[in-house]
Amino acid sequence: MKAPIHIIGGGLAGCEAAWQVARGGAHVVLHEMRPTRMTPAHSGDGLAELVCSNSFRSDDAENNAVGLLHEEMRRADSLIMRGADAHKLPAGGALAVDREGFSAAVQAALESNPNIEIRREEVSGLPPDDWQSVIIATGPLTSPALAHALCALTGEDALAFFDAIAPIVHRESIDFDIAWMQSRYDKKGPGGGDADYINCPMDKELYAAFVAAIRAAETAEFHEWEKDTPYFEGCLPIEVMAARGLDTLRFGPMKPVGLSDPKTGKRPYAVVQLRQDNALGTLWNMVGFQTKLKHGDQIRIFRMIPGLQNAQFARLGGIHRNTFLNSPLLLDAQLRLKARPSLRFAGQITGVEGYVESAAIGLLAGRFAAAERMDGAFSPPPDTTALGALLAHITRGADAKTFQPMNINFGLFPEMQTDVRGRDRKKLQSQRALADLDHWLGAARIAAE
Repeated sequence: MKAPIHIIGGGLAGCEAAWQVARGGAHVVLHEMRPTRMTPAHSGDGLAELVCSNSFRSDDAENNAVGLLHEEMRRADSLIMRGADAHKLPAGGALAVDREGFSAAVQAALESNPNIEIRREEVSGLPPDDWQSVIIATGPLTSPALAHALCALTGEDALAFFDAIAPIVHRESIDFDIAWMQSRYDKKGPGGGDADYINCPMDKELYAAFVAAIRAAETAEFHEWEKDTPYFEGCLPIEVMAARGLDTLRFGPMKPVGLSDPKTGKRPYAVVQLRQDNALGTLWNMVGFQTKLKHGDQIRIFRMIPGLQNAQFARLGGIHRNTFLNSPLLLDAQLRLKARPSLRFAGQITGVEGYVESAAIGLLAGRFAAAERMDGAFSPPPDTTALGALLAHITRGADAKTFQPMNINFGLFPEMQTDVRGRDRKKLQSQRALADLDHWLGAARIAAE
């Protein structure tokens, strides 16, 4: 029997990579350090635990790049998408999942696969030289020992930013004499609902007082090793947004567009939205309200929000560090470390941002590694696909001098030779992507036979 492929990290990327390696016929040893060693962000030892939002964002494959990525991954037999679809919750046009059900389903699938061995142990530092093929998917909280070893190996400092956690509210404590259920623009989601968010309105005077309270509040102290770490622009804490200007929040997570207060029939000045966080519908998270405010200030300020004046919090906000590689400089087109090609990388450590993007890179790393182990050929997906566009960006498309984490978006796709603009253009891009993906998957199947 050929030597196994070792995967370090049991998050979304590591689990997806393990699944793809196993389905490719190779054997896997998946190393997960929890519960032997916990992280500041995880609450348990389940594989594929969601530590921040429970949303995989838009599921619209025709008009949204992340929705297109969902569909491409489904067609590529993604374990993460299989688990998400099986445990989805109502969330308007988004794909939100029940955290515990999702994690349990992913873990059960891996545990029952005869090609996969799960070891609960920490791999500190670089893997042993006799591990011929390794995928490192250690995620946003890569251990200091491994991070330092990678820096020593590559000669490049790892970059880091803060990933933020939003508060979660008990639904029974929300005042529905004030709040109402509605999805933005009444858009139907994967579950068919068009009223999947709880909306809490603010008038102009209260909004100004709310922003002033955030600006005046105290934030928790960072650890010494976190103090010089820059934030990721796509996941800013509310206090950072509030400091940038009075209207920043109102044009960000508190934007009222597409919503109408049924009590007035008018669009409110600003809105706080909450999204369902568990299958029972008892917990709801505050969308876009990641924060490092001190807990006492969080409770006081968030209870200023109409409808949340008596809110009971299942979890308050927090922020943790995320570490990632300068991938355009350090990785090749198959996610191998140029300085040591036996090491591949997957997930957030490669410089992608988001659950689905992390799992997508895990999918590709697993397929690359399996084909290499089984002496098969496996070409990268076309750049015209969401999978290919994301891979191309982190391995060769981004500027290494200014590289920062990136979500999937249509700006990463090759231009289309058409005068069509707007939503119709996105539809054409999506149609091209899925046609090219199907051709690529078909060619991969033929090559494997």
